[in-house]
Amino acid sequence: LFAISVIRGESIVNAFLFAVALAVAAIPEALSSIVTIVLSFGTQKMAKEHAIIRKLQAVEGLGSVSIICSDKTGTLTQNKMTVENYYVNGESVCSEDIDLKDPAQRELLMFSMLCNDSTNHDGQEIGDPTETALINLGSLLGEDYAQVRDEHPRLSEVPFDSDRKLMSTEHFIDGRYVMVVKGAVDVLLERMSHIQDGDTLRKITEEDRVRIEVQNKHFSENGLRVLAFAFKTMEQEQGLTLNDENDLTFLGLISMMDPPRVESKDAVAECIKAGIKPIMITGDHKVTAAAIAKRIGILENMSEACEGAVIEDMTDEELQEFVPNISVYARVSPEHKIRIVRAWQERGNIVAMTGDGVNDVLALKDADCSIAMASGSDAAAQASQLVLLESNFSCMPSVVLEGRRVVNNIERSASLFLVKNIFSFLLSLFSMAFMITYPLEPSQISMVAMFTIGIPAFLLAMEPNKKMIEGHFLTNVLLKALPAGLTDVLIVGFLTVFGQTFGMSNEEISTAATLLLAIVGLMILFKISKPMNVFRWIVWSAMVAGLLFCVIFLKNLFGIGVMTRKCCMTLIVFAVATEPLLRYISQIVAG
Repeated sequence: LFAISVIRGESIVNAFLFAVALAVAAIPEALSSIVTIVLSFGTQKMAKEHAIIRKLQAVEGLGSVSIICSDKTGTLTQNKMTVENYYVNGESVCSEDIDLKDPAQRELLMFSMLCNDSTNHDGQEIGDPTETALINLGSLLGEDYAQVRDEHPRLSEVPFDSDRKLMSTEHFIDGRYVMVVKGAVDVLLERMSHIQDGDTLRKITEEDRVRIEVQNKHFSENGLRVLAFAFKTMEQEQGLTLNDENDLTFLGLISMMDPPRVESKDAVAECIKAGIKPIMITGDHKVTAAAIAKRIGILENMSEACEGAVIEDMTDEELQEFVPNISVYARVSPEHKIRIVRAWQERGNIVAMTGDGVNDVLALKDADCSIAMASGSDAAAQASQLVLLESNFSCMPSVVLEGRRVVNNIERSASLFLVKNIFSFLLSLFSMAFMITYPLEPSQISMVAMFTIGIPAFLLAMEPNKKMIEGHFLTNVLLKALPAGLTDVLIVGFLTVFGQTFGMSNEEISTAATLLLAIVGLMILFKISKPMNVFRWIVWSAMVAGLLFCVIFLKNLFGIGVMTRKCCMTLIVFAVATEPLLRYISQIVAG
């Protein structure tokens, strides 16, 4: 452009100033700094929410998330089993209402601690979570499991077996040898011959069996894991065998649950309010998963829950039509997770996937935003873009909203800078096409850019912004900047042609063009800042005041000439035409 200007007959000084002015206008010199600062502040805030960004490109995906696929155990729940109910003497008793003065309830508690391999030393739980829940309940009720075991030591046992789904231990209790048995309700019921009814033992009837089955079904439908307890008086101490696990006396049922985190319900509600659909994907039973999901607000009715086997034979197109109606997926395989993620993506959604195991790696890689748990496997962490230091869903809404803030504010700042780039490039082509002198000097461009782009872009990038992100980042930036850039080019270009045609001096044209560019810049800043709030009004007003101060008191520094009558009239005419022109071009670009 410098060479072209010289060839056209411009002096070397003017050609050099033209080239410098174009460089000042075309290069977004502060954009990289603003992006870096915004991203650094964003990652710091996310770190305070116990989220570590591994890949910065994850921020855009995180801010655009509309679907969150989350595991259940440990993320939405406490990953700690707790006892919910006892069922003894034909009645269900809430764990808070257990009364150890009742002989049957006390005996059920004692048996649950004896037929049990778990321990809890100074808060260090060792053993199956189901069994630790039983001894922890004893501690809450003032019964020390270690003391109970010392008083009634284990004499023999038949360990738990996943095939027979039972565990049996032998103890000496109240002057008799007793075998305590726990296991699955349906398995134990087949081995029952008697039932304890208050202080008496009697033969179990078909009505008793039906009542127990109904209660078991009720517990299961509420997402509770159920254990049945029975016992048998032995004639003498003997090594237990599988044959001894018959002719048992039913004592009671204990229901347990891995309860949802207290904060999960609020987190789910916050996600839904922010336009994000949370989805539970778990390997647990459908009834259990649905019960937890219903408690925390992910699911409203059972029709929104399904098992992985249901989608097994679906085509990809059928699955895409199916997923909007489902909020809970149970008994899923790694392949199911991948297909669910892809189905949502094909529907135009940005999907976040949480995972902690090796079997989650492929789904994490397919997701737009992959989130691993620090407590999980290294493979999952390496495949993720973001790592949660705490396996807790409650931090997800704040992390996503922070991502929105970062992306929205960078998008707004980038739009402001792109306006200047579009304007300077097209105006240079306009100048060459119409054989006119480039109307602006480097100092004038710097002044306008400082108050309509640089300072407001930095200030606005720091404020909260939870607006839902729609569309692609670059497309959004271009659609916001293009109308303003075209308006700048047309209005300044025609002002220059008008001024040269009607005998205005270069200083008058330059001054009028600078002020007109400032007016358009303030209009664009106002439009991009909408909806206005107190902070944005303060920023916009401060930029107007800053421009006026420079034009009035620092005009020599920024190359602002004397405002002649001709210059003022020209500026007013073109300024009035600016607003409808900007509105018209915006409508054309928006389609």
